Amino acid sequence: MSVISEGGFSHVTPAKVSAKPSIATASDFFALMKPRVMSLVVFTALVGLIMAPASVHPVIGFTALLCIAVGAGASGALNMWYDADIDAVMMRTARRPIPAGRVLPGEALVFGATLAVGSVAVLGLLVNWAAAALLGFTIFFYIVIYTMGLKRSTPQNIVIGGAAGAFPPMIGWAAVTGDVVHPVPLVLFCIIFFWTPPHFWALSLYRADDYARAGVPMLPVVAGEEETRRQISIYSLVLAPIGVAPWLLGFAGPAYGAISALLGALLVGFAFKLRRDRTDQAAKHLFAFSILYLFLLYAALLVEYGFGGRSLVEFGLHG
Repeated sequence: MSVISEGGFSHVTPAKVSAKPSIATASDFFALMKPRVMSLVVFTALVGLIMAPASVHPVIGFTALLCIAVGAGASGALNMWYDADIDAVMMRTARRPIPAGRVLPGEALVFGATLAVGSVAVLGLLVNWAAAALLGFTIFFYIVIYTMGLKRSTPQNIVIGGAAGAFPPMIGWAAVTGDVVHPVPLVLFCIIFFWTPPHFWALSLYRADDYARAGVPMLPVVAGEEETRRQISIYSLVLAPIGVAPWLLGFAGPAYGAISALLGALLVGFAFKLRRDRTDQAAKHLFAFSILYLFLLYAALLVEYGFGGRSLVEFGLHG
């Protein structure tokens, strides 16, 4: 796994296992699991599970979400293990458990691998193997395809790698139905997939020096800030109608349609403001709003299906 030499980036190898005694605490291992990312994964998986056109026993549903959470935590731990070398030179990540010296790389590797195998096995044995296979593939995609392959080799790392973060609602759906052959999980996937580039590129705009120092070819480092702003605008324009798609395709009501249209318009507004206002503050505003955008979009679906009592049967899309 080497970073592209044409872009002027040098090869950076993952941190080696140390023989020093461990000083890690439970909170350090919890931090390895990237709890904020894990919470978003669980939330989007819950929406996929709730929208599925069948009922599921609460214990089975809880087990599925717990396994998805643990699988996401495993991905975070393995990501931090492999990226410990570049985390150490980035201000944003230098205080993570491994570069800060609180967790040994070998401990993180064993911890992450154990969680990964355990989460997939339990999901398969207690829920179904279709959901388990998709969870296993998601972990593989995030660690091998994105972290080890794309992240250090191409500025399109976030575009392709974003698929890993888009799978959780499909896993939630599969936990109930046993498959993902339906337009609903596909649309839920597409929303997150097209949301990821403008979200992370906004972050990378005001962290460009960090990524350059670490040798990570994020778009602002390779193509420049102006091109990054242009790409953010393009992806935001594509994302806005995709966000409205659940209503346009008939599996969400007019309340969701109004909320998603308003959120999409605001997102595009923030993106185009970023093209005029070339400050870090504008990038931070877009980054913060993008999180709110995704949360409110999925929350609207959760309220409609979970608390509103609506179902795909009502919308005529029960399969």
